[in-house]
Amino acid sequence: MRSMRGVLALGVGAVAAACWAGEARAAAIVVPPRPGQVGIGIQGQYGTLLQSGGFGDQFSDGPGLAVRLRYRMRYERALGLSFESQRFDAREPSQGDTAVASLTFGAYGFDVYQMFGTRTTTTRMVGVGVGLIQSHVKLNDGTVAFTAGTDGLYVSASAGVERFFWQSWAIDLSGKYLTVFHEGKTNHDLQASAGLILYASY
Repeated sequence: MRSMRGVLALGVGAVAAACWAGEARAAAIVVPPRPGQVGIGIQGQYGTLLQSGGFGDQFSDGPGLAVRLRYRMRYERALGLSFESQRFDAREPSQGDTAVASLTFGAYGFDVYQMFGTRTTTTRMVGVGVGLIQSHVKLNDGTVAFTAGTDGLYVSASAGVERFFWQSWAIDLSGKYLTVFHEGKTNHDLQASAGLILYASY
């Protein structure tokens, strides 16, 4: 009987040890970033202009690409830089060679984030930003023309999630709203983005 109890205790101990080791290995897979680390990410995105303002009256929606740098700070905060290229198709396409086919925004901005759950595998965040917009249009014949008063300013609000899946790699999902000021008019841009971000270790 004692030998049976000993075997049973040994088996339970082995199972517990195996479970603990499995949990330790799983925890070791993800390494949440610490204050002082910098993340670099790339996202594909899709944006739409509301039908108002100088740009929104003429252009609708389209795809884009964004590169983001994010610097982690203490107290679950972060600073960021965003570099985005966003295309919008004409609302009323025309077949003429000199007709405008699309508008492209080049956006360069500075962001401030408040984060939540930074020591878990899922970090949530909200942010605000400000930046510069440069724009140009593309004609049907492929000609690129800069718009009048090329540069504009924008302010933004965003919300997103970093879902870490291996080491300091994370899936980066976000939604963003930009108010774009150009030629005395206000334009409204809504974006949804998805991509990857990697935090460099030190």
